Amino acid sequence: MVPRNDGWIGLTSTTNLTKSSLTCHFDNTLTIGTFIDNTIATNIKSTILNIVMQEKGSISIHTENIFPIIKKFLYSDNEIFLRELVSNAVDATQKIKRLASLGQYTGELGDLRVEVAFDADKKTITISDNGIGMTAEEIKKYINQIAFSGATEFMEKFKEAKDANEIIGRFGLGFYSAFMVADKVEIQTLSYQEGAEPAFWVCDGSTEFEIGEGILEERGTEITLYINDESAEFLSQYKLQEILDKYCKFLPVPIKFGTKTESVEDGVDEEGKPKYTSVEVDNIVNTTNPIWTKAPSELKDEDYLDFYKQLYPFSEDPLFWIHLNVDYPFNLTGVLYFPKLKNDFEFQKNKIKLFSRQVFITDEVKDIVPEFLMLLHGVIDSPDIPLNVSRSFLQADSNVKKINSYITKKVADKLADLFKADRKAYEEKWTDIGLFVKYGMVSEDKFYDKAKDFVLVTNTEKQNFTLPEYKDKVEANQTDKDGQLVYIYTNDPAKQDSFIQSANKKGYDVLVMNSPIDNHFISQLEQKLEKTSLKRVDADVADKLIKKDDALETVLTEEQSTQVKSIFDKAINRPAYNVQIESLNPDELPVTVTMDEFMRRMKDMAAMGGGMSFYGNMPDNYKVIVNGNHKLVSRILQEEDETVQAQLSKQAFDLALLSQGLLTGADLTEFVKRSVSLI
Repeated sequence: MVPRNDGWIGLTSTTNLTKSSLTCHFDNTLTIGTFIDNTIATNIKSTILNIVMQEKGSISIHTENIFPIIKKFLYSDNEIFLRELVSNAVDATQKIKRLASLGQYTGELGDLRVEVAFDADKKTITISDNGIGMTAEEIKKYINQIAFSGATEFMEKFKEAKDANEIIGRFGLGFYSAFMVADKVEIQTLSYQEGAEPAFWVCDGSTEFEIGEGILEERGTEITLYINDESAEFLSQYKLQEILDKYCKFLPVPIKFGTKTESVEDGVDEEGKPKYTSVEVDNIVNTTNPIWTKAPSELKDEDYLDFYKQLYPFSEDPLFWIHLNVDYPFNLTGVLYFPKLKNDFEFQKNKIKLFSRQVFITDEVKDIVPEFLMLLHGVIDSPDIPLNVSRSFLQADSNVKKINSYITKKVADKLADLFKADRKAYEEKWTDIGLFVKYGMVSEDKFYDKAKDFVLVTNTEKQNFTLPEYKDKVEANQTDKDGQLVYIYTNDPAKQDSFIQSANKKGYDVLVMNSPIDNHFISQLEQKLEKTSLKRVDADVADKLIKKDDALETVLTEEQSTQVKSIFDKAINRPAYNVQIESLNPDELPVTVTMDEFMRRMKDMAAMGGGMSFYGNMPDNYKVIVNGNHKLVSRILQEEDETVQAQLSKQAFDLALLSQGLLTGADLTEFVKRSVSLI
């Protein structure tokens, strides 16, 4: 082979002709060694140059097993081949359009479009376009030499032109994805260049190819794939439509795939009513100008809602949205929607679609947006992200990191603006967006720093407060003797109603924190808020939730306290329940069952998969608080019949369990029978 300024291109074949040698190159040069007869040499040279466009050769690659690698490793899903080929075809039409705008092409553009067709009988899929086309020399360069892409030369030539970076390479490795599904690939092409001849190229998936004179009469390229037996599933109208809908739904050039039937008006009937008739029309699979390519000033709310329904046809309308548009220091456009969140986080994820120049790439955007933003729905489009993106690329790329930070900031700014502009409307949406905001706060410190000013907490009276507002509300009455501010909360207002009422009697306010993320949010607040702790309302009796100096005196002697503990221990007879005698307000319940706040919280987090599996495997342990100042305790002490003592003690204990939903099965049945007998 001979080196050229565009790389190693061509083939070298040597034929021995009676002590003679001949070498033919793609650059149409011919080297002939010493021949016995000069006439023979001249005739051979003339013949070879006449058939130079019917050459055979080897694709210029750097490894012999490139095609097996392409088939097995380059793409994770072989349906990608259609995306690659259609994207290339679209790029070709974009190039010819750009050349025309620059005056480099003065011919008739026509209606630029791409067409996909298949023939199940012939086992072929054909992708055609009326774009820039290629000459034989360009085929040799851009097809035969995998290491090069048409983008390099084209962008170098037009790098000073406005919006040049909207045009991407004509061919690259993406073209060879065709061999994931095809045994043979043919190209028919005709360049836009004046006087260009049509060219033909064919390859059977090895490194061997043939190139010759083509048959196209109009500008453009036609690629035909001869589908292998393993990929016969792609010879289906439904399958191809599905792939086109997935990857090509928003490409900027119309993509035709067969035809479809539509009803159109056809005059009126005798009563003057419109008549309709069925007609066959082109099936255009894509919308060429999706809303994220437009300026927000051009769009109405209906446009955003219609687009959302197009993306997620079975979802409720979103709460609001953010239109992204930035061109420095990276390029990014898109629309992100705030959906009405459900409690199933995993079901809500992976609803953001990543595009590159309107070509769908993936909905696995974990490394592009923060995890909590994966709860959003919508589209982001960045030409700085390649089509065949790898996770390692995303994790290392500086632009991806900037995109991540930018989107986080835009989301926080949008929420802050909504909060400031219309507090009432913001509060009405809080049930839906609160989960998202809290998730963001526990996931990203930068988001917490912004969100702490617009996150809301809600009490059992359904009143909403910002964190500073709530501190002002409860600080005077809910600060303990050590200066620690205590926020009291419930995760089940109905189940914990008796505890809530007891707390309210002492003037304590109770927050409702019952979302799946609240266990983590509570822990974060304790870390971030100075001298502040949170206790669940059933973590202790109301008198003990907040330690004060005004402790009640006990009416029991030490001996009586020991006796009461013994009676309850014997009646309950459960090692997991530790009986304690406390001096409480006589109006409080005689018996209360609680779990240690720390242990309960760790178990709750373990149940949610929060990495606390050690605590999740530990047995449940409860504290049985007996109110020594309650009149029932006095009655139990005065009762001489030990059987009655045991019944009363067990009844009070079971009532405490019942209020917590802990009394079930045979224990519940026994409780009912005992209640009847005591009545």
